[in-house]
Amino acid sequence: MPLTGVFTMAALIDQGLWAARLGATLLGVFGLLALVLAAVGVYGVMAYAVSLRAHEIGVRMALGASTGQVRSEVLRQGLLLSGIGVLLGTAAGAAVTPFVVGLLYGVSPYDPSTLIGVPAVLLAVAILAVYIPARRASRVDPAVALRAS
Repeated sequence: MPLTGVFTMAALIDQGLWAARLGATLLGVFGLLALVLAAVGVYGVMAYAVSLRAHEIGVRMALGASTGQVRSEVLRQGLLLSGIGVLLGTAAGAAVTPFVVGLLYGVSPYDPSTLIGVPAVLLAVAILAVYIPARRASRVDPAVALRAS
């Protein structure tokens, strides 16, 4: 009698785990998409805030503020808002942890690398998203900003 349907054990395991791997891959892709959307949102808010304050920034630069001072002020404002958001998000995540413990497999709900790594990545993305409007604010020409008002 000929053998049919012969597979290696690795192939059978891969076949059994394809749904879980697909779900994990989709969650990873959606997580990256959420990170990109968060970065675009922070960038948009900070770019809008800088455009509203262009006259003020022009006056400050006309009165002697350096580009570094303007850049650091915008960075401080953006990182303060981002830091508050990360703290609130971490607190909300800790609050819902008891409800998702059953969904975790092989990972502690209070995994220190996750609790430190995710906020660190979010803050790093926020720094990059805030830096572009901060750099643009430091390049405001005082004469143009004062004439535009």
